[in-house]
Amino acid sequence: MSRRPRSRTSRKGGLAPLRRLAIIVGSAGATLALVLAVALGWALWTFQGPGPRAAEGEQTTVVLRRGASLPEIASTLERAGVVRSSAVFMTAAQLTGGARDLKAGEYAIASRASMAQILKAVRAGDVVRHFITIPEGMTSQAVADVLARSEVLTGVAPVPPEGAVLPETYQVERGEDRAAVLKRMMDERDALVARLWAERQPGLPFATPEEAVILASVVEKETGVAAERPRVAAVFINRLRKGMRLESDPTIIYGLTGGKPLGRGIRLSELTSKTPYNTYMIDGLPPTPIANPGREALAAVMDPPKTEDLFFVADGSGGHAFSPTYDEHLKNVERWRTLEKQQAAKGGEAKAPAK
Repeated sequence: MSRRPRSRTSRKGGLAPLRRLAIIVGSAGATLALVLAVALGWALWTFQGPGPRAAEGEQTTVVLRRGASLPEIASTLERAGVVRSSAVFMTAAQLTGGARDLKAGEYAIASRASMAQILKAVRAGDVVRHFITIPEGMTSQAVADVLARSEVLTGVAPVPPEGAVLPETYQVERGEDRAAVLKRMMDERDALVARLWAERQPGLPFATPEEAVILASVVEKETGVAAERPRVAAVFINRLRKGMRLESDPTIIYGLTGGKPLGRGIRLSELTSKTPYNTYMIDGLPPTPIANPGREALAAVMDPPKTEDLFFVADGSGGHAFSPTYDEHLKNVERWRTLEKQQAAKGGEAKAPAK
């Protein structure tokens, strides 16, 4: 029995569609691979390559809200013009494990900074640092005014009790609450006073840490020379031990102006008027601090040097001449008066003497 030969044409006709399909699939796969490669290359370039140029200047300030989600952070960065794609930023944050570590705050993004650099900075919390300085001897009303004038802080802070703040330079962040910053300043003072009080010299003529702060505030206002604070503290402590009055001009001024500059000399009527803050007329300490004393003044009254000094007066150099007796003090005063007259003759302005 003869067999019918298979048609070559039919065999070829059956294979042709498969080949075409394979070619189409291969072509599509190659195209997809190319597309993926291009997309991956673009994503890598977007992530690691130079970022957008700053619209103005050399950097762009971006504030990331506290509690913001990853999509909000990415969107904020894109709207600020520091990243080209929020989607790429989110993907990179998730793939690198940094999505949970992003920190809120104010960031200064350099012009052309890469997305990789920005992600690293936000993960590290490399925020812009702002500083608020409270000088030694500033009153609490002035401290509240400094906080109120700060453009980076929010909220409202009350006027703290006099002497309750530690003068220092404090680092703050944009958006931080004024009351929280003030509390930090007060906590710093409390911690320092507690430590100094625990280590204080025995036999001091005051009974409480707050009385030490009162005396330290007087020391702070009596001299602007840091090296003199221990000696000034010793004078006042010696006076208290002997039952002598402090006779401090700054206490009179505080009673008159609340610590603001008087702008003139103290009048005789003010010197002899009995008020709670006139230490020429009252025994012991004034009722409250007259300013916020710094570290050195607080340390000076807690551990004063051993001296016999009871008086001091300006010496014309910005400091003071100290003496243990009234006769020596009168001689120092006479030297000061002579120098004062010489300075007046030359058109200079002399500072009023201390005790």
